[in-house]
Amino acid sequence: MRKRLHVSAVPDTLPCRENELAQVIEQLETAIEKKTGCCIYISGVPGTGKTATVREALRFLQARSEAGEMQPFYAVEINGMKLTEPQQSYSVLWEALTDTKVTSAHAAELLETRFKSPRLDTEPIVVVMDELDLLVTSKQNVIYSFFDWPNRPNSNLIVVAIANTMDLPERLLTNRVSSRLGLKRMNFQPYTYQQLSEIVQSRLIGIDIFDKEAIEFASRKVSAVSGDARRALDICRRAVELVEREKYKAPTRATDDTPLRITIRAVQRAVTELFTTSNVSCVQKGSLHQKIFLIALANRVRRRGVPDIELREVRMLVSVPKD
Repeated sequence: MRKRLHVSAVPDTLPCRENELAQVIEQLETAIEKKTGCCIYISGVPGTGKTATVREALRFLQARSEAGEMQPFYAVEINGMKLTEPQQSYSVLWEALTDTKVTSAHAAELLETRFKSPRLDTEPIVVVMDELDLLVTSKQNVIYSFFDWPNRPNSNLIVVAIANTMDLPERLLTNRVSSRLGLKRMNFQPYTYQQLSEIVQSRLIGIDIFDKEAIEFASRKVSAVSGDARRALDICRRAVELVEREKYKAPTRATDDTPLRITIRAVQRAVTELFTTSNVSCVQKGSLHQKIFLIALANRVRRRGVPDIELREVRMLVSVPKD
């Protein structure tokens, strides 16, 4: 049951993103069938179902393609968090297309040649660039290349860029360049508490252990802060763990056959544990340098709009120049 509440679990359905899913499917299907390149830019704060929606859309379209109901296409996913450097995205794409490994620099040249003079008989290629915020470089050549290639005649390249920041293209490429690239945009709003409650309940179908008030409490807490569905699932999973631990620590009060019941009290404890006590205590007991480091880290995260920051970026902020 705890596995169902884990953020890595793939649900059978994707609740509360039906409209967004339909839009992604429509845009991808149109581009694939017409063999026209395009770039779809999807933004929204973390935990709002962006990546899950795109993956669900691709699964649906691939099933249709395998059934002979639409044009075949090839899909590749590049995740910024899994790359050692942004330029590695070139070699990842080239290897996915040709099953050959080359350096990032060579892959960039080969891809430039491929999309400059593409073959007309090639299948459409859908490239999902997840965590786009992490592919930022000093010259922005990686992001520009992937946004520019779909606009080449007969490129058959469809790029789905997923980022946490709505105005990332404008900030990195200037308004003039970004407008020329003709991005198709979608923005995912944070989940409301009603939607978060529905998401949690969808993971618990057939398992009646949560009080309705407990799920609502967790959903309201999260929606007031971020609207991150992953955080709501974390709270509920932790509440289950706390109740299970209590049960097996007190065999005289409850036998193994006693069904678990997750009340609002258990959820309150999970919220306190995950959001308050440990974090606040650690900060309060930290040294001055540790607190300065955390402030620099928080500022960097807020500025970049992503929770994963390289250590060197924070070091640059906290370093003191020598006389």
